[in-house]
Amino acid sequence: MKAFDLSQNWWQFVIVAIVCYLIGCFNFALLISRFKKRDITKIGSGNPGTMNMSREFGLKVGVLTFFCDAFKGGIPALIGYFIYRDFVFAGTAVFVSDFIRYFCGVFVIIGHIFPVTMHFKGGKGIASTFGLFWICLACENPWWLLIGFGVFLFIVLFIFLTEWGSLGSLLGVTGFSLWQAVVFYLRYGVATFNAYVVCLYMLILALNVLTWWAHRANLVRLFAGEERHTSIKKLAKKKQ
Repeated sequence: MKAFDLSQNWWQFVIVAIVCYLIGCFNFALLISRFKKRDITKIGSGNPGTMNMSREFGLKVGVLTFFCDAFKGGIPALIGYFIYRDFVFAGTAVFVSDFIRYFCGVFVIIGHIFPVTMHFKGGKGIASTFGLFWICLACENPWWLLIGFGVFLFIVLFIFLTEWGSLGSLLGVTGFSLWQAVVFYLRYGVATFNAYVVCLYMLILALNVLTWWAHRANLVRLFAGEERHTSIKKLAKKKQ
């Protein structure tokens, strides 16, 4: 392993943050809806994300939007992993690739939720966060792609049975976060209070804060019994 001196190479993280934020600003829901000659921000809930796309254009278009956003969240992290996988932070045993994956992810999600290209009013970041965790966990073990897909199917089943789309999505993000946190704890347990390890946990926490905050209105409606139900059966039958 090569030593990575952050004090000399901090500028690399600045570039990564800017590039990932700009990637996050690219909204696939808006692009797809314009191909449909409509503006997703002006119909339905106005949210340029998977749920609103599914309600307005049908489940197939919603699934397409989901996977486009998922790859947007995961691919930058995967690239960062391969670039830095042979480095550890100088004076530690902490892999730079562990840090950079979620550093990339956080800025992609910030760009998705607060895009400068859409006056800082973007999507809610669930699909991109799912894609981020799915690909990041697969970096640990490729077989975890299947486990991650199983978790995703469980979330879909939860939404299918309860029709609580927002809650199911947020529980999925939290579940993936706990899974990755356990992996990092097993890897760095002895050095839990190392500054870089603490930053790892803070990045994962930031992803939860961002997605839960983006859904704050949904949660208020949910607890008030006013949240709009998401029926997968109806979405599957919808044609546009």
